Amino acid sequence: MSYRLSERENRGLHLGASKVFGHSRLGAPLEVFLPSSEKAKLLICAGQHGDEPETTILLSHAIRSLLPSDLRAAVILSLNPDGLLRGTRGNFEGVDLNRNFPTANWGEGEIRYRWSSEDPRDVKLSAGQAPASEPETQALLQLLAEVEPEYIVSIHAPLDCVDDPLGTPLGLWMANQTKQEFVQDIGYPTPGSFGTWAKAQQKKLITWELPHLSNEAIRKQFEPVLLALLSESLPQDILSQLSSK
Repeated sequence: MSYRLSERENRGLHLGASKVFGHSRLGAPLEVFLPSSEKAKLLICAGQHGDEPETTILLSHAIRSLLPSDLRAAVILSLNPDGLLRGTRGNFEGVDLNRNFPTANWGEGEIRYRWSSEDPRDVKLSAGQAPASEPETQALLQLLAEVEPEYIVSIHAPLDCVDDPLGTPLGLWMANQTKQEFVQDIGYPTPGSFGTWAKAQQKKLITWELPHLSNEAIRKQFEPVLLALLSESLPQDILSQLSSK
């Protein structure tokens, strides 16, 4: 299908209905926007790290620009609303939610990240007290079991690449359309990450890393690809690989 854009004057609010699928550590609602059928072959999520607000801004701008009737994907604007509100990478308990998934290599202990891209990894977070210890992780796993998307696109920043461990046609198409590097390994271990969990489950998860650019530049460069994903305006060979729902 080809998507239709909403009138610019109507883009100030989210026009589609959302469903609460859980709550954050502080009780903030975790919302998912679903097509009218409440079924989706693709789930797109952002804001897993609260210090990557550009991911939520891009996804919010795109879904508000699309006519609600043309939405085909499930959309989560923020997997970590407490962190997004505070500008922190982890959730309210200081847990990096992208290291809290139940994987064979999950490990309790400190997680280190960079204060800025030029700095060493010296800022401490944790992977949680146990795999899937955090309500945000638990809620997402439950939602995935209910929706059963064929593809997941998790938007992060600022590594500027399309990371697709399974080398899917959709990942290759995204890299070609965005002119970003296509990789099947991010280059360092990510125990307990969403991607590590998905690979072990043989689920098609693409980690879309935005570059370090202004929000306006990101929107201009990447919104067309995101609109195509949201509306399933994709090449036929990719659509044919999506399970019918």
